[in-house]
Amino acid sequence: MKTGSLWHIVGPGEKAPEEVNVIIETPKGSRNKYEISKEYQGIILDRVLHSSVVYPADYGLIPQTLYDDGDPIDVLVVMSFPTYPGITLKARPIGVMHMIDSGDKDNKIVAVPVKDPAFEHVRKLDDLNPHLIKEFKNFFETYKLLEGKKTSVDGFGSKEEALSEIKESMKVYSEKYH
Repeated sequence: MKTGSLWHIVGPGEKAPEEVNVIIETPKGSRNKYEISKEYQGIILDRVLHSSVVYPADYGLIPQTLYDDGDPIDVLVVMSFPTYPGITLKARPIGVMHMIDSGDKDNKIVAVPVKDPAFEHVRKLDDLNPHLIKEFKNFFETYKLLEGKKTSVDGFGSKEEALSEIKESMKVYSEKYH
């Protein structure tokens, strides 16, 4: 059943999966982990990170997708400046981070904004500064340590893998909600 959640109201994008809408939940530099409510049009504080780390990029979701963990597919958006929770932006997927969270697959799409000229040339992960990739890996392997939870990053995949995961999550969402 559809609700008034932005997850259901906003579409994945007219050019999805090559160009997708991303609803930002948590901006770069935050220890507050926000989420789009699945029940109403709002943003909730899921938790404050227990570890002394901050999100290395804007973090959000692609609406009208459903991933293996029962949530919308997650996205890290690399951009010049952080945005705000609830902002919707168009992003270009460039790769995927392979992650396991408490034993379950929880991959993250890596993307860049379509409307940020500093990332106009970025088409794949190799176009990013390699240090950013190390930051993503470090953050997601440590951000839940003080909660007693185990996460691991098992490498990064290509743009094609990212597009495939987005297509599949759009299909799963459509089968469940349409």
